[in-house]
Amino acid sequence: MNYFHVIPVDSPSMGLFHMPGPALFCKALIFVVFFSTLRRTFFCPFAIPCPLHMPEGTMHKKLFIPGPTEVAPDVLQKLATPMIGHRTKDASNLQREISGKMQQVMFTQNPIILSTSSGSGLMEGSIRSLTAKRAIVFSVGAFGNRWFKVAEANNVPADKHETEWGKATTPEVVEKYLSTGKYDVFTVTHNETSTGIMNPVEEIAEVRRKYPDVLWLVDAVSSMAGAKVDVDTLGIDVCITSTQKALALPPGMAIASVSRRALDHGKQVKYLEHGVQGEAPEKMLKEIISEIRQKWDVEKIAFCYRKGKIGAGEGTIVIAVAATHRQEAFAACQYAIDRFKEILPTKKEETYQDGSIWVGE
Repeated sequence: MNYFHVIPVDSPSMGLFHMPGPALFCKALIFVVFFSTLRRTFFCPFAIPCPLHMPEGTMHKKLFIPGPTEVAPDVLQKLATPMIGHRTKDASNLQREISGKMQQVMFTQNPIILSTSSGSGLMEGSIRSLTAKRAIVFSVGAFGNRWFKVAEANNVPADKHETEWGKATTPEVVEKYLSTGKYDVFTVTHNETSTGIMNPVEEIAEVRRKYPDVLWLVDAVSSMAGAKVDVDTLGIDVCITSTQKALALPPGMAIASVSRRALDHGKQVKYLEHGVQGEAPEKMLKEIISEIRQKWDVEKIAFCYRKGKIGAGEGTIVIAVAATHRQEAFAACQYAIDRFKEILPTKKEETYQDGSIWVGE
């Protein structure tokens, strides 16, 4: 799996979260929509709809679901505004303004991360980047179970406590697990839409204060701006939400506040060992090359991979394709990456300052 660093916009040096996916930049279009409507949605997350210009005979179906939610016409109209360059000062200023307003919504002074992913993307990034020992996932429904599945898929050491559906996670249960000393991360779903349960985060926060070395990750995707979540008072280390829920915006961006403590904890990744296990079988490489030549008219193909201890964020595999047409070269490179990961055994190891090691495939 490819990873890139999501960078908190108020500090370019804090790119610590490993996030899956190909997108490196948030689209200015979403930023324009988000920034222009945040003031309104903060005070009134349930926007009152107005008539829309739609094709004749088309009925406007008003949404009454947890998400995506109804989006006001003036917000939708912002989708037609001109794009701005993502490397311009205007884009940087826009991101800073969004972050500042989200700090108000989330009642926090913590840095804000903006990610062109679903909320699940930041759930994966947080538990993957911050679990050095072991995580305990408290589940009260489908989305709590998803967090545990994400941990398993990333080979993150984790346990799950699943409460009977329809009932909340109690402070006593959290105390039982944290008191063992086995865990450095625990996750809670604030509002579980699959069961209609809102967990008592205020009471859980009292337990969490007894264990300051344990990081608290909260899924507030469906509740943020619909219910007050006082991040700093509660002591939440990572609080995650998405635009398409109570913020009443179009889908396309996830948002998280991240405590300085969590950012410092993420820096404990000392080095990353990531490469091909053993010598890359020549037969497999020739097979990939043969497949590429059958699909595209390419002139030359080159593979280069690194082994051993590699710094976090450094490249491990280089694939070069020369072709007459640029699009064919791009398509062949993407195909080669996918096939390389599919048929060649790779491994990832992260070594932390305390000597603990995370191993993934």
